[in-house]
Amino acid sequence: MNKPSVSTTYNGLSRIKLFWALSRTPHGLLDMATPAFAALLWIGGFPSLYVMGLGLVTTFAGYTAVYALNDVVDHRLDKEKLKHGALQDYEDYLDAVLVRHPIAQGFLSFKEGLAWSLAWGILALVGAYLLNPVCAAIFLAGALLESVYCLLWRVSHFRTLVSGGVKTSGALAAVFAVDPNPSPVFILILFLCLFFWEIGGQNIPADWTDVEEDRQLNAQTIPVRFGLLERANFIILWSIVLSMILTVILFSVTRVRFEIPYILAAVFTGGYLLLTPAVKLYKTKERREVMTLFNKASYYPVCLLAIVTIKSML
Repeated sequence: MNKPSVSTTYNGLSRIKLFWALSRTPHGLLDMATPAFAALLWIGGFPSLYVMGLGLVTTFAGYTAVYALNDVVDHRLDKEKLKHGALQDYEDYLDAVLVRHPIAQGFLSFKEGLAWSLAWGILALVGAYLLNPVCAAIFLAGALLESVYCLLWRVSHFRTLVSGGVKTSGALAAVFAVDPNPSPVFILILFLCLFFWEIGGQNIPADWTDVEEDRQLNAQTIPVRFGLLERANFIILWSIVLSMILTVILFSVTRVRFEIPYILAAVFTGGYLLLTPAVKLYKTKERREVMTLFNKASYYPVCLLAIVTIKSML
């Protein structure tokens, strides 16, 4: 069956769905919990309405821009993957809720995608600067690292480390938005906690699902370089363990005291969303388990945000 044309499938206002798909908005909305969690955890309460409102708009614009930037930079590579039958849409894969890679599939032009990413990026940059010039610098660094990450696909498997840096940028900026002089210790632990969460729960599992296609296209990813059965799954598991340990430490180095029940709630959350699916993947080496890990890990910041929100309200 031939793929429907763009004009018959997406026209008028329905084309906006393609732009949300370009920015992986369902995943981006979940990621927005990460900056909010970091900010509330550090100050132990809610900032002013001005900071919350501007921060919400800036965070949404930032994630929308950076996710779209990924597809804009990678559009030629994604087209090559399509020719080889890659980029399958799995029903149980969070990033396949909307159309994957609409530029590569011909639903959006490169110029449309670039304009969308730039427009949201400018809005995010202005909002970040108004919150704190340091936030603007962090946003620019994150966008640059995202481009570097894409360009390293056939160059080095160490691109995974770059991805870890990108995912921490929003949370770091959020802390500086509510406190211009946060604790360096807190910033370091926050960075490492989210860094290992991204590597073990998001980046390597995402590459895991595409490993066969990536091998054919000579990609440099952790699963391709080290194999699925041993080292890749080992790295996933221990990255998850480190992230959970660092989460507990993170709760103990904030400006406020989090009682034992809150810390236990964080441990239980990590055990359910991260450790359990990671252990199952390590034992079974099955694709469905890596997708389960990716999807559940995506909700980890949301649950941590819920915990610190409850603390802030009491």
